[in-house]
Amino acid sequence: MSRTVLVTGASRGLGAALARGLAGPGVSLALVARSEAALAEVAADCAARGATIRSAVLDVADGEALATQLLAWDAEAPFDLVIANAGISAGTHPDGSPETWEEASRQVRVNLLGAMATVGPLLPDLRARAAAGRPGQVALVASIAALRATPDIAGYAASKAGIWAWGEALRAAEAPRGIAVTVVAPGFFDSAMSRRWIGARPFMISTEAAAGIVLRAIERKAARCTFPALLVLGMRLLGLLPARLADVILRRFGNKVAPAP
Repeated sequence: MSRTVLVTGASRGLGAALARGLAGPGVSLALVARSEAALAEVAADCAARGATIRSAVLDVADGEALATQLLAWDAEAPFDLVIANAGISAGTHPDGSPETWEEASRQVRVNLLGAMATVGPLLPDLRARAAAGRPGQVALVASIAALRATPDIAGYAASKAGIWAWGEALRAAEAPRGIAVTVVAPGFFDSAMSRRWIGARPFMISTEAAAGIVLRAIERKAARCTFPALLVLGMRLLGLLPARLADVILRRFGNKVAPAP
């Protein structure tokens, strides 16, 4: 079946793996990322697999420029799947100093507001096409950190919790209109972002394995995609404990985050 798909944050990590996993004959991929060289490499890989490629070097935090590009693409070849994946991370520095206001606010602008800026402008046309019998899909990539914030990644967890909450509300609102929404909350997978995490990374899997889990969830139009199961269970159990006890446990597993290169 032919598909027209948008993937943000497509130059590396999960976004690149999702793009490569989707690429094939009959698939039109629109790829957005900030890194021109890395995006060009992913675009070439996907084209070699038979996909038709459109790409743009954009920061999802620039909502106006993003909307202009996405609406132009949608007018040319309407999207039936929108994957809002772009994200950044910061956190407590290796020397113990907390993340700055600038770092925290940038994560919210990119991770949360960037996801809203990706999906929001496309919703009216997605709704119109769904009403005409052409249902669409949206996938929002949050994080397992959305389920229970850990002490050293407050800004990141807040931004991802926001995606989780917005995605849950969006799914409830759009399902009757024929738009399926999948909210994704992965744990650790091998990527440049996770390698900056100084400390334990339990149940870490390859980026390709993570992308496969996400793509299968999208294929079956799952409401939620959370993994790995044991880490998800642990996070949810922490939420059932008295807050002070949960805080003590989380402090024992505190981690630092090396600065992005």
